[in-house]
Amino acid sequence: MRRSKKRDHLVDVALGLFYAQGFHATGVEQIISEAGVARMTLYKHFPSKDDLIIAALERRDEQIRQWLLNYMVGQGEPRDQLLSMYDALELWFNDQAFPEHRFSGCMFINAAAEFSDYKHKAHQAAARHKAVLTKEITSIVEKAGFSNPDEIAAELVLLKEGAIVTAQVSGDKSSAVRAKKIASKLLAKEIVTK
Repeated sequence: MRRSKKRDHLVDVALGLFYAQGFHATGVEQIISEAGVARMTLYKHFPSKDDLIIAALERRDEQIRQWLLNYMVGQGEPRDQLLSMYDALELWFNDQAFPEHRFSGCMFINAAAEFSDYKHKAHQAAARHKAVLTKEITSIVEKAGFSNPDEIAAELVLLKEGAIVTAQVSGDKSSAVRAKKIASKLLAKEIVTK
């Protein structure tokens, strides 16, 4: 099924605004104005603002996971791939990964904060993104041959999330470099079973 160009355009515009300004701070009128569409067009594709938020989160999920995993897989052996995750973060923090969007933290962390009710669809979309990404990282840990891959992946993801929040909250763009140093020490202590 082909996606409508207008729908895609609306999602792209909304994603940029939600990411830069926040979900609650971005109104439907601003999205309509910046997208250059009629109100009826927006509501034809998205019956509610929440539907547009979910579509924007799904698009961002595709972008982030594809970019991060492609970057990691291109870095040699699985252990190197795992450590390269933090190099990718450093690029992102310094606006070199997504030049169309100034770094404004993690859209999924932001969504979970703005929609703190675990039952809200936006919160669930954020949790789903984190779970899928953790599963992908666990797969790389398994390929590296480490024992206890679930625990190692959870620790690496925790470092990743901490680096993102530190970069967003304090503006410390070097948090990815420090997280990589910690991850390297962590992996050096782990037992390889293969």
